[in-house]
Amino acid sequence: MASEIPKQYLPLHGRRVIEHSLDRLLSHPRVEAVYVALSPNDDWWVSTMHANASRVIRVDGGAERCHSVLNALDLLCQHADPQDWVLVHDAARPCLRREDLERLIDCLEQDPVGGLLGVPVHDTMKRVDEKSGRVAATLPRDRLWHAYTPQMFRLGALRAALQDALKQGLLVTDDASAMELAGYPPKMVQGHSDNIKITRPADLALAEFYLARQALPSG
Repeated sequence: MASEIPKQYLPLHGRRVIEHSLDRLLSHPRVEAVYVALSPNDDWWVSTMHANASRVIRVDGGAERCHSVLNALDLLCQHADPQDWVLVHDAARPCLRREDLERLIDCLEQDPVGGLLGVPVHDTMKRVDEKSGRVAATLPRDRLWHAYTPQMFRLGALRAALQDALKQGLLVTDDASAMELAGYPPKMVQGHSDNIKITRPADLALAEFYLARQALPSG
């Protein structure tokens, strides 16, 4: 991000990135609590608007995303049932729409596995040779999706899937991948493409635009 400030704490549309992300979850009546995985050395969190919120619990993060999620699930399992649903969301996705969160929950609450938000791929996809940098193949896009968050699974099943993946030395990059490795096929639920993850400086301006558009009255 070319910034000394961690991207989740960068200012965005009057608040910080992580504050928008948390607001989207905490405003939903079916979300009972949010566990936030942060570096033990994170000094930025205490100055955020949610640092002392009763429904927000801080958890020490790990070396990789999968370790952080598992740390949160380990703590959560002391207070919740293994059959309870959990939502895993990226702090750097501040533009999640309420309607997408509603659709995800409604589509999956009776599902035997769970699933995730995403959007179908519309661009032509190329696989590139790592050494030469040249196109090795053009991939059919008709069944390809971009994977987003939140991702929604049963607490016990997801925790076990992440534990098994780590035992195999696999640093899965999303929770759906862990479930797939455990033999469970997650369901894709279509959301909106403005649910972007902030990873580069240009993404911050794009998120600002999306949040401003979402704030406009409909009709």
